[in-house]
Amino acid sequence: MGLNDQWMQRDLAVLWHPCTQMKDHEQLPLVPIKRGEGVWLEDFEGKRYLDAVSSWWVNVFGHANPRINQRIKDQVDQLEHVMLAGFSHQPVIELSERLVRITPAGLDRVFYADNGSSGIEVALKMSFHYWLNSGQSAKKRFVTLTNSYHGETVAAMSVGDVALFTETYKPLLLDTLKVPSPDCYHRPEGVSWEAHSRTMFAHMEQCLDEHHQEVAAVIVEPLIQGAGGMRMYHPVYLQLLRDACDRYGVHLILDEIAVGFGRTGTMFACEQAGIAPDFLCLSKALTGGYLPMAAVLTSDQVYQAFYDDYPTLRAFLHSHTYTGNPLACAAALATLDIFEQDNVIENNRRLAARMASATAHLADHPHVAEVRQTGMTLAIEMVQDKASKTPYAWQERRGLKVFQHALSRGALLRPLGSVVYFLPPYVITEEQIDFLAEVASEGIDLATRSAVHVAVSGRHPEFRDPG
Repeated sequence: MGLNDQWMQRDLAVLWHPCTQMKDHEQLPLVPIKRGEGVWLEDFEGKRYLDAVSSWWVNVFGHANPRINQRIKDQVDQLEHVMLAGFSHQPVIELSERLVRITPAGLDRVFYADNGSSGIEVALKMSFHYWLNSGQSAKKRFVTLTNSYHGETVAAMSVGDVALFTETYKPLLLDTLKVPSPDCYHRPEGVSWEAHSRTMFAHMEQCLDEHHQEVAAVIVEPLIQGAGGMRMYHPVYLQLLRDACDRYGVHLILDEIAVGFGRTGTMFACEQAGIAPDFLCLSKALTGGYLPMAAVLTSDQVYQAFYDDYPTLRAFLHSHTYTGNPLACAAALATLDIFEQDNVIENNRRLAARMASATAHLADHPHVAEVRQTGMTLAIEMVQDKASKTPYAWQERRGLKVFQHALSRGALLRPLGSVVYFLPPYVITEEQIDFLAEVASEGIDLATRSAVHVAVSGRHPEFRDPG
């Protein structure tokens, strides 16, 4: 038995993996990873895999990045953790100052959480609590888009709309208002992204017109609906949404957990619309993919609604044990240093152009409905019928075939249903992008060539059509 098999057997004896039907692993081998370097992950037998999905969208500057490594090493010798209630420390102060400086104007206060889902919960609770403190207790519902995803804690699921993640838990969820997504995949032939996004905004306008008196906030993923299949829309929707939220007196929460920090072509996706939200949720790439941390930025106006004498009980008493952890802050500070010093956003434009040219040929593939891209995120949608965009049955797990082929070729491409996507670290080279395009093309050919026998039992969220 090889080293990989030994570690796999030890794993399967004790672990329960996330986002996984564990029975799959009777036939689908786990990949135990020993080390990482740059865009590469290496298993215990020396085989390397190019991390094309940034290890669930978090790793922006490569594995074992020496600059982030050193910042964490220096910090661990000084202070590993202190509670942030009644105490503070240098890394969290410096990080907060920098986040306020680089995010859109008006976001002047930073509240920390342990992960993205928890950050969403903070924003939802803070919005509701703001209105309560302001004497508007009726404002307690949230508006969200169909096909959206905001995490997997209960309130975060409530404002999501990917049925696979939410259907089971419906009895536990908040009563939210769902508005049709501006997702441009479904635009009529000949209609531009901007025109379609404008048209789809009519649904949001109607919802707010009818329900604004009971609505605390609208929450959206700006520009890209990630777990919903990397579906994309035009920035004009965000402009219209900001204006409507102002007119109707509701908060705007932007979930930039997946799309922040350069992923869409600008530092933050909302910059492309020229707007600022009332709450900006950040996580994932915030620490360069090293440690879990989330930051929720909001305005001084929101902050002041909670600022009062203790007996009024207006304080926001939400907390997480590891809030503002110094090691995570150190990783985040090093990550922001790299953004500042290495001209990252401009370099990404060159890499994004290479991603587009390397995959352009797939637009003509008989089983590819669309190749779409926003910045450093590119998605290829496999379909049964190109003309009608008829999807494959999710039970066929076409994406799984692409995933397995990519592993055999030394690449980590983990599709969302029948959507193959590239969301690589920013340290990827143009030659490595060409390699990924080649592997993806081969995998798509294999996955769409003929009928697929459903050999692996159960169901697996990331290999199932999330729509």
